[in-house]
Amino acid sequence: MAIKLKINGQEQPVDAAPGTPLLWVLRDHLKMTGTKFGCGVAQCGACTVHIDGTPTRSCVLPHDSLEGAEITTIEGIEGRAAEAIREVWIEDNVPQCGYCQSGQIMAATALIAENANPSDAEIDAAMTNLCRCATYMSIRRAIKKAASKV
Repeated sequence: MAIKLKINGQEQPVDAAPGTPLLWVLRDHLKMTGTKFGCGVAQCGACTVHIDGTPTRSCVLPHDSLEGAEITTIEGIEGRAAEAIREVWIEDNVPQCGYCQSGQIMAATALIAENANPSDAEIDAAMTNLCRCATYMSIRRAIKKAASKV
């Protein structure tokens, strides 16, 4: 049975099996491949999207539980916080392999949208996404720099 999901401000009809994780609806059904598969158990954060403004792991979230929710992906993230994060990520060459970066950017954007001056402890608490290249110090510096621009 098809449902409608509001993704990046647009209604999207989705006809996927009940319980299909949002990640696979985004990637396989809607061809929005910016959100990545990492672990499949909501631990790594590569699949992070915003659900009603909150960073959420999409790999275990049933799509059919989201009717009426505002879903934002890396393709649709906007606003001053998102612009600052993208700018600094590029300026400071934050990613190495880049695989986790869409999830990192989604988490970082949500953090500085809520907290324009996060401490190291607040960044550490908010940034639970894993990075196999261990760019955590670069990510922290970039978040502080981006926050100063918001």
